[in-house]
Amino acid sequence: MISRRAVLMSGLLAPTLAYAQQYPSRNVSLIVPFAPGASADGIARIIGEELAQLLGKPVVVENRPGAGGAIGLRALAQSAANGHTLGVGATGALVINPHVAESSANFDPLRDLAPIAKLIDIPLVLVAHPQAGFGSLKEMIDQSKTRPGGLSYGSTGVNSAQHLAVELLKKATQANLVHVAYRGSAPAMTDVLGRQIPLASVDLTSADQHIKAGAVIPLAVTSSRRVDLAPDIPTIAELAVPDFEVTGWIGLLGPATLSKDVVALLSEHVRTALARSAVRQRIRLLACVEAYLDAPSFATFLQTQSARMRDVVRRT
Repeated sequence: MISRRAVLMSGLLAPTLAYAQQYPSRNVSLIVPFAPGASADGIARIIGEELAQLLGKPVVVENRPGAGGAIGLRALAQSAANGHTLGVGATGALVINPHVAESSANFDPLRDLAPIAKLIDIPLVLVAHPQAGFGSLKEMIDQSKTRPGGLSYGSTGVNSAQHLAVELLKKATQANLVHVAYRGSAPAMTDVLGRQIPLASVDLTSADQHIKAGAVIPLAVTSSRRVDLAPDIPTIAELAVPDFEVTGWIGLLGPATLSKDVVALLSEHVRTALARSAVRQRIRLLACVEAYLDAPSFATFLQTQSARMRDVVRRT
């Protein structure tokens, strides 16, 4: 005998399953909460192209930079939960901002967004202009303490992983570094190249070609180990602060009440896309590494990272 509860549940689930089968019915918007030209934008366009093929509808990237990635994610949280508006999110806005009092009002990414899939890991690097007057991390720290007013550094925005990495470095070394917030790594890199600021904490995507061309000097990466894509760049842990680690990553998300069937469909499509060698090659060309997690695993990852970043923020 089929229980009354089972009959009722099947009635509740039927519309959801039917919608998932019909989805998508029109173009899908993909919000990128950073300016064009950096890792989040490049990865979103790669994934967007793949999803468009798999879904059978165009996926249109929409850049909404500001507040270290929080502005675009707030817009995503407020959008209709029908799967036609998705977004990518990075470390800062997802697991750092919520633990900073002035940033957390009325918006909790882990409550207001639905994790769909983790996409990539992003190496973060501290770079300087060759004429800044220092060629190593130690020289930069030493000069910051002796120069009047210290040294200015750019990042992708307040409370981003790039910002937090330098603030942790400051705390550990007593360096005198003054933050200048940008709307992404690309604008920060532009000002380093133009000598508007002497150094910046950015994703390797934005810096890689300029490092190879000798236009900027890589001082250190923020990960605990050297990056396979740039093995000659030392870590902050090697040079200045033992056990130092701040990581960057990007994931795909939707509004909190997005149908679980749509989430599962999109997560499986992302897995299919990231399994393609041509897609992995394009990701590596952006100096990023594919790091797929399905929806449940990504949700657990976010909870773990949020707890870790909460402790880091409290220490700083």
